[in-house]
Amino acid sequence: MGLNVVILGLSITSSWGNGHATTYRGLVRELSERGHRIHFLERNLPWYAQNRDSATLPYCRVSVYKDLDELKEQFGEEIRDADLVMLGSYVPNGAVVGEWMVGVSKGLKAFYDIDTPVTIEKLKSGDCAYLRPDLIPRFDMYLSFTGGPVLDSLERAYGAKSALPLYCSVDPALYYPEQKDSVCDLGYLGTYSGDRQDSLNILLVSPASRWAEGRFVVAGPQFPPQIVWPPNVRRIDHIAPPDHRGFYNSLRFTLNVTRSSMVRAGYSPSVRIFEAAACGTPIITDPWNGLDHFFVPGEEILPVRSADEVLDILKTMPKERITEISIRAREKVLASHTAKHRAEELERYVMERWEGKSGVRRRRAGMNV
Repeated sequence: MGLNVVILGLSITSSWGNGHATTYRGLVRELSERGHRIHFLERNLPWYAQNRDSATLPYCRVSVYKDLDELKEQFGEEIRDADLVMLGSYVPNGAVVGEWMVGVSKGLKAFYDIDTPVTIEKLKSGDCAYLRPDLIPRFDMYLSFTGGPVLDSLERAYGAKSALPLYCSVDPALYYPEQKDSVCDLGYLGTYSGDRQDSLNILLVSPASRWAEGRFVVAGPQFPPQIVWPPNVRRIDHIAPPDHRGFYNSLRFTLNVTRSSMVRAGYSPSVRIFEAAACGTPIITDPWNGLDHFFVPGEEILPVRSADEVLDILKTMPKERITEISIRAREKVLASHTAKHRAEELERYVMERWEGKSGVRRRRAGMNV
């Protein structure tokens, strides 16, 4: 029997500077394929309204609302009667929305945290506008992009009933290898974040400065204009999701750089890792705790700490080994980290809550890898 699901998320209609959209699109499509009915509700924010690349979607109903009053008036009855209501992180005024949502919903209530380490730091400092500590125990599930010790902390320190991993994922129908010549030796794709820039400087900008013959690219919005890039670093302001596959397939290697809060939390894979791996693009990454629960370091992914290590890989690694690493990473992703896997996991979590099954605490980061 299919579920009636309502998701209150940041945005599914615009991917401009918004990694949430990619995750929601894959998850919602797979849930729909499994016979569930999904209604996605998002606040009509100017930034996303001006940059919508998927205003309508064939696999779910999408509606926008202007404020909480309109949300209550137009969609209150549907939220009340839904089998599952999910509130996402970074929803504008999300704490107020969540207070109302958990009060009216008769079905299962979940918080889907696509930004778990950031959320926890905001909760500690008292400036989290989209979630309050007292709301956490009122959700039946706290679904988290981050696994590992953070899940136990959410249950012990914040009273979450069930903190469960629901990591990012990839759609293998959209991300796959293509036969084309490499345009760049190393490329990075991601929205600017100040706490990633130092690592980006060390692992891409510095190697580019020291290897004039190398070809590099940095793609993503919101980078400050005052950043001075070496002449062999190409800048692309935005690459829409339909063009991500082509971007990854144009690279010899891609670079993953992790936000500092996610490095501290560990067990926080980026969707870019899964996308690149699915495309068969070998990945150079900064190291972080829990990385080995998703990929085997040195065999499926290449953790580095210095520009010297990056240059050694780019300039000396045999082509045969590069191919082996890319094949193994792609196989791992297809076996464990597709949007279909996430939809199945969410469905299982819901059924366990309904049927009162035990054993939820055993499902932690790495157990399904």
